[in-house]
Amino acid sequence: MVSQRNHLLTIIQELEEDAKEVNQDQLDALVEAIIKAKRIFVAGAGRSGFVARAFSNRLMHLGFIVFFVGEPTTPSIQKGDLLIIGSGSGETKSLVTMAETAFTKGVDLATVTIFPEHTIGRLASTIIKLPGVTAKSDNKTDKIASVQPLGSSFEQLTWLVYDSIILELQIRTGQTNEQMFARHANLE
Repeated sequence: MVSQRNHLLTIIQELEEDAKEVNQDQLDALVEAIIKAKRIFVAGAGRSGFVARAFSNRLMHLGFIVFFVGEPTTPSIQKGDLLIIGSGSGETKSLVTMAETAFTKGVDLATVTIFPEHTIGRLASTIIKLPGVTAKSDNKTDKIASVQPLGSSFEQLTWLVYDSIILELQIRTGQTNEQMFARHANLE
C-alpha cells in the first residue's frame, strides 16, 4: 500500500516538472501588466476561483487596488484596468462572458490557462500557458496525464505561479512582510 506521504512527494515532483515548462517572458508580462494597471480585477470559477481569490488577497496585501469578480462590492471595470482570469479550459461560460465584456470595454485582459488558443486566450493580451489536464476540454494538451484527479495539477501550479508573481511584485514595490501584514484583515 502506498502511503499518503508518497502521494505528497509524487505530487510535488509532478509540480516541479510542470514548473520547468512555465515561460519566464509570460510571467514577466503579467508582472508588468499588474504594475501598470489602474485597478486589478481577478476571476476564476470552481477550484481555480479559490486560487484566484487567494491571489487577489495577496495583491491587496501589496497595496494594489484589487477586486475579486463576483463580490457585491466589485465596481464596474473600465479602460486602464486589468482583468486576470484563471481558467484551465479557457472556455468556462461565465468567464468567457467576463472576458468578452472586458475586451469590448478596452480593458487589458490576462489569463492563466492550459489552452491559450481557446476563447479567453484569443481575447487576452497577456497569457501564461501552463501544462495541465482538464476534464472540461476534449482538446489534447502537451501533458498526457497527471498523477492527480481532474484539474488538480493545473490549480496547484496556478497557485504557485501566482505566488511567484507576488514575490516579484513584493521586490519591485519594495514592500516588506510587515507592510503587507499591516494590510492583513484584522476583523477575523
